[in-house]
Amino acid sequence: MYWISIGLLVFSLVAFVNAAVHREDAYRAADKQSKPFWLIILGVAVAVNLFMGIMSFLPVLGLVATIVYVVDVRPALKQVGGGRGPRRRGRGSSSDGPYGPYNGGR
Repeated sequence: MYWISIGLLVFSLVAFVNAAVHREDAYRAADKQSKPFWLIILGVAVAVNLFMGIMSFLPVLGLVATIVYVVDVRPALKQVGGGRGPRRRGRGSSSDGPYGPYNGGR
C-alpha cells in the first residue's frame, strides 16, 4: 500500500507541475477550465495524497481528477501549443522526422 500511495502522490505532483507550466491563455484557447481551477484541483489532490494516504475515498477522487487532467486537458493544451520545452522551438514541415527531413529514401 505504501508504494501505491507514493505512486499516486508522484502522479498528481507531475500533473500539478505540468498544469503550472502552461500559459493561462492556452486553457482558454483549448476551451478548458481556467488555469487556477486546475491548479487548485490538482493541488488538493497532491495534499490529499500527501497527508491522507490511500485508506480514504478522497485519494480516489484526486486520482480521478488527475486522470481527467492528463487524458483530456493536457493533450488539448499541447495541441494549441501552450506548453514549454524543446518541441516548441522549431516547427518543421509535415515530412520532417525526428532527425530531420524525410526525403523518401533518396
